[in-house]
Order: sequence, then structure tokens, then C-alpha cells
Amino acid sequence: MTLILRRSDLVGLVDMAAAVNAVERAMGDLARGSAVQPGPALMRIGDDGAGFLPMAALSGNDCLASVKLLADVPANAAAGLPTQRSSIVLVSSETGEVLAMLDGAIPTRMRTAAATAVATKHLARTDSSTLGLVGAGALGVEHVAALREVLPLERVTFWTRSDQTARRFQDAVRHHGLEVKQLESPDAVVESADVVCTLTPARTPVVTGASFRPGLHVNAVGARPRPEEREIDTAGMARAGVFVDHLPTAREKSGDILIPITEGALSLDGLRGEIGAVVAGMLPGRRDRDDITLFKSVGLGIQDLAVGRLLLEQARAAGKGISVDLGS
Repeated sequence: MTLILRRSDLVGLVDMAAAVNAVERAMGDLARGSAVQPGPALMRIGDDGAGFLPMAALSGNDCLASVKLLADVPANAAAGLPTQRSSIVLVSSETGEVLAMLDGAIPTRMRTAAATAVATKHLARTDSSTLGLVGAGALGVEHVAALREVLPLERVTFWTRSDQTARRFQDAVRHHGLEVKQLESPDAVVESADVVCTLTPARTPVVTGASFRPGLHVNAVGARPRPEEREIDTAGMARAGVFVDHLPTAREKSGDILIPITEGALSLDGLRGEIGAVVAGMLPGRRDRDDITLFKSVGLGIQDLAVGRLLLEQARAAGKGISVDLGS
């Protein structure tokens, strides 16, 4: 039987600590070779900018294969619709049975924030107490929850263009008991923080390398999977020691990586490597307290698989979802 899990079925099923642990294990497995993560295979037809990205993964330890189909449809914005939508299929790697189909919104937010937390755990200074967020939507709320799992946070500074978004964000994170302060610009957030997360769908840089201080760790998360779009300027990418979640994916669809390369300020050989290798102890992370580190997150199918597995287990335990016999 296949369990169909709607977005409403997934709310509150898995806590962030469990998601962070699952994604950390998955990234380490990828580096050790017990998980498989193919490179991206973006599909386009026509010139309207729409793309469809199948994000596949295979985990030997979890006995699962998965595919998330990400639909990236820029024209949806004019109709007031989400520009990105996704669905995840989980399959037993032992029998080939389709175990579950999940709406992708909640698992994508959770795994994205969890991956940021994993990178931060292994790259940031351990005494980092101020988190800065450039962008304060739903992904910002998830990042506060995730980063609290790996850092001794005391305060959060943030920037957003929308006063309504600012109010929603402050209300949503109030229960964490942290000092929360809205600042006037992205660079002001960077200058105030020990760890920064950029969470905007920016097409051009919103953060400049001139604002990077010694010891800073940056998570560049928000830019969409398009080679021409980025959040961090070339100077910032050149100043930092850059880690990625998956080199083949980053070199295909990350504007934050590709644009500085075309400008001659960065090279693929100059990247420090994949975060999974740091997790697995195969690669050093932060070099010293003054090292400026940056994690470029492009998002991986193996992360979707890790969080999807947790959601499936908890949904079964809670009696959530609709069981369907696809073979009947």
C-alpha cells in the first residue's frame, strides 16, 4: 500500500532536532559512499523560463530510493501562485514498492533548514550567539528553530522588505525566548551577526563581501536553482572559504558559484569541498577563529529522502494520510 500524505498531514509530525540529525547522517553517508546522489537533470521546453527538476537519491542505510519533482514556474508569480511546487515519492529499494507520496512544501523547508544547521555545526565558531537572517519568511522561521539546535543562540537580527512579514516572523519565533531585532539593511544584519543565513529569492546580490567580518559564517540558501541568480556578490564569494552540499549540482545550477567563476574571481578547484566530507571527518572545516566560511546550499534529493523517511514513520505511527493500492 502507498501512503498519500497531504501538506496538512505533515504539520508538526517531526521536530527539528530529529530532522537535523537525519540530514547530518545522510550527508555523511553521501561522503562515505553508502548513499547515491545523481547530478541534476533540469528539463525545459519553450522559452517561458519554466523548468522541471527531478531530484533523485538512494540510501543504502535506509533501504529507500526517492524522487522529488520540483516545478519552477516563474510565470506563476503574475497569477499569485507559488513559483515553485514539489512532490516527493519514497520507494523501497528492496522491493521497489512505492511506500509514500508527499506534498513537498513542509519537507523541503525542514530539510533546507536542517542542512543549514548541519553546515553551521561543522563550520561556524562554537560560541556563535547572534544569528542574522536576510529574509524572514517561513524559511526564516524554520532556520531559527534549526540553528537553535546547534548554536548557543541569544539573539536574532533580521531584514525584510515587508513590515507584514516582519510582524509574522517576530510572532512566530517569540516562543524561543531570544532577543529579536529588525535592522535596516542586509549588510547591517551581516555586520551584527556571528552566523548569517540569506533566505531571499534574489536575482542579484543582496549581501556584499565588504560587510564580512573575520570569523563570520554565511549560509547562502535562498537563490533559486538558476545559474543567473544569486544572493552574495562576487567579492563575498571570493573572501570566504566556500563549501557546497554537492559539487555536481552546484556547478550546474548555482549562480552564487557560477557567476564569480565567469568573472574570474572563483574557481571550482578553489572551493573547499562538500559539507558531507566535513561531517564524515574526511575534510577539515573551519581553519581558525578568524576564518570566513560560507556554505552554498543548493538542496539535494538525499536531504528530501532523509526528512521524508522521518515524516513517513511518524505519519504511520499517528495514523495520518490515505492508503492507496496503486496496483489495484
